[in-house]
Amino acid sequence: MHFLYNIFILISEKLLWLFGNFFGKKVKQFRQGQVGVFQKLAHCIQPDKSVIWMHVSSLGEYEQGLPILEKLRTAHPNYQLVLSFFSPSGYEIKKQSAPVDCVVYLPVDTPKNVRKFLDFLKPEMVFFVKYDFWPNYLFQLKKRNIKTFLISGLFTDNHKFFKPYNAWLKKSLHAFTYFFVQDEGSRDVLKKHGFDNVGVVGDTRFDRVFSIAAQSDDLDFMPKFKQDKPLVILGSTWPEDEKLWANYINNTKHKIKFLIAPHQINPNHIEAIKKRIKKPVAVFTEIQDESEFDKDVLILNTIGMLNKTYRFADMVYIGNGFGKSIHNIQEPAIYGVPIITGPNIQKFNEAVDLSELGGLVVIHDQKSLNKVVDNLFENPDLLAEKSGITKKYALRNLGASDKIMNFLSKEL
Repeated sequence: MHFLYNIFILISEKLLWLFGNFFGKKVKQFRQGQVGVFQKLAHCIQPDKSVIWMHVSSLGEYEQGLPILEKLRTAHPNYQLVLSFFSPSGYEIKKQSAPVDCVVYLPVDTPKNVRKFLDFLKPEMVFFVKYDFWPNYLFQLKKRNIKTFLISGLFTDNHKFFKPYNAWLKKSLHAFTYFFVQDEGSRDVLKKHGFDNVGVVGDTRFDRVFSIAAQSDDLDFMPKFKQDKPLVILGSTWPEDEKLWANYINNTKHKIKFLIAPHQINPNHIEAIKKRIKKPVAVFTEIQDESEFDKDVLILNTIGMLNKTYRFADMVYIGNGFGKSIHNIQEPAIYGVPIITGPNIQKFNEAVDLSELGGLVVIHDQKSLNKVVDNLFENPDLLAEKSGITKKYALRNLGASDKIMNFLSKEL
């Protein structure tokens, strides 16, 4: 099977070179980024200094790895830090701002690329975050006896590594010196399959959102918009979410402000949201007069501001729960805000945990949405109770990055 995998990955690389420019923007960016990986490394890495390499898939995994990168930078300033992305979206956003010496695309997982990449970096220590494991990299790291760690790992019995036909892939996991996993279930699965080098430390993403929350905010417009009214923030919404909430906004008798931060912020989509809502709507990038903040609804059509707005919320709805899976709930949770979302929460332990504790409420349709929101705003004690549950849960989950660094202090 490993042989077949190598054939597949080689063919994929050839197709990328031949036809990558004819596909979508992300594929084109990925192809262009692959071309310049080794030139960029030669430009920003000094061959006489030791290297620590971290690989992440995209932005979400970057946020999980960032607390470790920052602590490594502080504790071990003599090391060069290299960060690789698989996703163009993650790379393009963080290529200039990540606290590392070099940000590159991960070269395609062919045996030749892997050897060339590792020969160049000669990393003393390697980190993978959550997932996006590449078998040829792992096999070579094991062969070279390079210390390799997994951060914020999640495993189930249905994981691809543990399928009967993937015994060869399971062997690649032996590259890991230690697995830092999020929960006991992941630890139990790994131990069941013969891996004892595993510890439960939690999710480093909580440390990241806490550090953001501790920073001073510069969102002067938020108090002007919120005024003295309750505020519901709808984060990373998709059309199905927006349809339900437009109906609620149009018909509610409560004096509530609504901030909508859609997942897609192209002008056509923003216009479609405005047309659904019958109450006065302001679009953030179009505001020219402060009187616009008196309107009931504000559409936040920018990137990078949503996480800071949650501190002003009385209630938060996280989008895409009617799609494949919800977006990040840790950002609002750190502020102790009750969270509402659609039913597809199973991929995120923190959402399942908070749902069981009562800090997160799952809605299934328009009727349940209306009932939940009205009930919370009509019962301040219940709203405060759920806020307390959420805040307590978030604070209890801090400290994963410190646990990892304490372990690593014996390795560096």
